[in-house]
Amino acid sequence: MFKKVTRGSVKLMERYLPDAFIFAVILTIITFVAAIPATGQSPLDMVKHWGGGVWGLLPFTMQMMLVLVLGNALAISGPVKRLLKKIASLAHSPGQAILLVTFVSGIACWLNWGFGLIVGALLARELARAVPNVDYRLLIASAYSGFVVWHAGFSGSIPLQVNSDLTQLQTISEGLITELIPVSRTIFSTANLIVTIAIIVTLPFLNRAMHPDSENTVVVDPSALMDESEYKEPVDKTPAQKLENSPILSYVVVALAFTYLVYFFWSVKKVDLNLNIVNLIFLMLGVLLHGTPIRYVNAINESIRGAGGVLIQFPFYAGIMGMMTGKNPEGVSLAITITNFFLGISTTRTFPLFTFWSAGLVNIFVPSGGGQWAVQGPINMPAAIKLGVDPAVSAMAIAWGDAWTNMIQPFWALPALGIAGLQAKDIMGYCLMVLFYTGILVSLAFLFLF
Repeated sequence: MFKKVTRGSVKLMERYLPDAFIFAVILTIITFVAAIPATGQSPLDMVKHWGGGVWGLLPFTMQMMLVLVLGNALAISGPVKRLLKKIASLAHSPGQAILLVTFVSGIACWLNWGFGLIVGALLARELARAVPNVDYRLLIASAYSGFVVWHAGFSGSIPLQVNSDLTQLQTISEGLITELIPVSRTIFSTANLIVTIAIIVTLPFLNRAMHPDSENTVVVDPSALMDESEYKEPVDKTPAQKLENSPILSYVVVALAFTYLVYFFWSVKKVDLNLNIVNLIFLMLGVLLHGTPIRYVNAINESIRGAGGVLIQFPFYAGIMGMMTGKNPEGVSLAITITNFFLGISTTRTFPLFTFWSAGLVNIFVPSGGGQWAVQGPINMPAAIKLGVDPAVSAMAIAWGDAWTNMIQPFWALPALGIAGLQAKDIMGYCLMVLFYTGILVSLAFLFLF
């Protein structure tokens, strides 16, 4: 019965979910049409909001492209390929491959979301080479499914913000919060740890149960998976070629970066794995492990081919965010309207649950943790305090909602899809099942645990 439902979900997405770029365009149109009556603004106003926001994610777009390209270039270095092969050798059957990649991805995303996205996809690709008859679509979907816990972990932007910026927190809460909210009440709260562990431990078995039978399994030819292009050093080197093939140059820049990283972590007095630091680590490890500058250049050229989806789609999501957050003269936006609807039907008991659901809905249109907090934080936090709800619980409800619907939002899947060479519709049928499962678990947690 479960496999039948899964097959139906997969066929539904394959048939009706368009390319991720078309999905972004459709969301743009839906947001444009919905925001006009919801906020009382004119079509021209919405056009202005869209145009004003469309380039708002340029720095983040570059960061995400670097996550994809640098992570992949690192993975096709000799030492990392050998390490991935060793890990992949632990799986001897399709079921074991699904269990392994889901568990590793969940742990890695909880530690750091950027690191987890790439590690999961790279391990999945290696498992596809190592394990015969494993469904490649489910393998990549399983690698991505671990991302559902990212906002409850070490790199969760909302729990980190409420623990680091008191001025912003006081502004968002209308002065009702007078001190920072420590991670002991958010990331390391008993309720958050219980639901996170429950998902990381049980999700691998859900994914394994979705593996199709042999006649419906889609496998990939291992030789078709992207690998490091063959490079042969020239026998008679010109002075320029000697520089290109000199490991000394690589070692110098790696030493420079290592010195900076030591200084950075010493100065901030904590392990702050923000996206820029993760990318710097990926960059320098790639330079080091490829050995010579020209080998790394070849690896980057090979890896950049999968970055097109990020480049073309992120401006559209930035435009959607502009329309979602664009306010009328009374200060009302479409995102605020959605949030206020859920607040209007909330009680003290149901407030965290409805906050989670509303955050999940808003996340489909504003797939950014920081953007979502800017939209919902100023509404939810004062309301939570006035209702007698712990603001730490309200913050985590927004965080979990932001992470939850990523399972049907192709925005964050683009790096993994670029590495895998798949389209969103190839994996979203499986991710839809993950959405239902994790949605039930987290909803129950906000009713009975938080």
